[in-house]
Amino acid sequence: MADLFDTAQTQVPDTAPRPLADRLRPRALTDVIGQDAVLGPDGPLGTMLTSGNLSSLIFWGPPGVGKTTIARLLADATDLHFVQISAIFTGVADLKKVFEAARIRRQNGQGTLLFVDEIHRFNKAQQDGFLPHMEDGTILLVGATTENPSFELNAAVLSRAQVLTLTRLTLADLELMAQRAEKELDKPLPLDGPARDALLEMADGDGRALLNLIEQIAGWGAKDKLDTNALAKRLMRRAAQYDKSGDAHYNLISALHKSVRGSDPDAALYWFARMLEGGEDPRYLARRITRMAVEDIGLADPQAQAHCIDAWNTYERLGSPEGELALAQAVTYLALAPKSNAAYVAYKAARKAAKNTGSEPPPKHILNAPTKLMKDQGYGDGYAYDHDAEDGFSGQNYFPESMKRGVYYTPVERGFERELKKRLDFFVKQRAKRQS
Repeated sequence: MADLFDTAQTQVPDTAPRPLADRLRPRALTDVIGQDAVLGPDGPLGTMLTSGNLSSLIFWGPPGVGKTTIARLLADATDLHFVQISAIFTGVADLKKVFEAARIRRQNGQGTLLFVDEIHRFNKAQQDGFLPHMEDGTILLVGATTENPSFELNAAVLSRAQVLTLTRLTLADLELMAQRAEKELDKPLPLDGPARDALLEMADGDGRALLNLIEQIAGWGAKDKLDTNALAKRLMRRAAQYDKSGDAHYNLISALHKSVRGSDPDAALYWFARMLEGGEDPRYLARRITRMAVEDIGLADPQAQAHCIDAWNTYERLGSPEGELALAQAVTYLALAPKSNAAYVAYKAARKAAKNTGSEPPPKHILNAPTKLMKDQGYGDGYAYDHDAEDGFSGQNYFPESMKRGVYYTPVERGFERELKKRLDFFVKQRAKRQS
């Protein structure tokens, strides 16, 4: 039975032109660049291969770091038949054919390593379809995804597969790849030192993108070395990896938030700029930095929230690109502002207490009594009007009578909250004095 998805049977004539990335594809796992943490002797894959116990896997990582290559080499190393499909182009009928071919192959004594590219593109029902074939050994599944498997893959699939994280290639990794390319091309790249560095930066950690760029440069047939300006004119800079609804989106907003919380304006501005360069909606950023002001600065600097709202309004009036400057100024202000989450912590504690105490009524002395019946019931009896007290403070209890007094707000000794702490301490002492 012919397997339409069996890439191992696809023969390409040796004389056919092949892209540089294909010609440099590693022929052994030891040739793979940049993934030693996974493939090394003490890494998870190295350990599996040494023990001869390879399980189903999910490769999670950015584009161009070797997910497909490693899967193919794993099949070679374990004598499994390699079959590659893409979740984008494969339907239910196609999957049935793949599983049936793997079943027949297994009956004939050979296992199948099924590599599924973009596995997160399959819906829940399609993902569930892999389970029986994984469990009975018909296939060894190796999935590849650029998205966080925790969010995109079924728990049942994840429980039967080990997730391995492949990292973006470092500049040193890309330089080694460039040297391999020069050896394959049998000539050095026509670039001076700074231009070579710029080329590696353009690849943005993607090995396949680097090799494609190198192939373009080699095709120019330049006689003299090009500098950075000449390279920039001939090559479009590769757009940074960024998905406004994906994992990169959440990673970068987390980095921005934590940089602000850590009082590092330079790092905060960097991540802010990275998100804008990736095409993020400035209104989303305006909303998030306002949240930072409320959550991490709070009453240590009551003006922080106002700065964010003003910057947001300024953006709405000016639009892009001028309006982003107002947001950048707000980010800088937040990073340098005194930090306190005391009000945030107090709010969460009060919500928890409110949930736990159910329907406890307020004490009767602080209830209004607009009717005679309510007065007869004792509503408002004994209420002390604070303005009539000598120091404007009565010290009465405002919690439910059956509830122990809660303490939720504990201001810090930073910024304006230092003054609020003095006021709070004063009222605590006055309340104790009144009660005694």
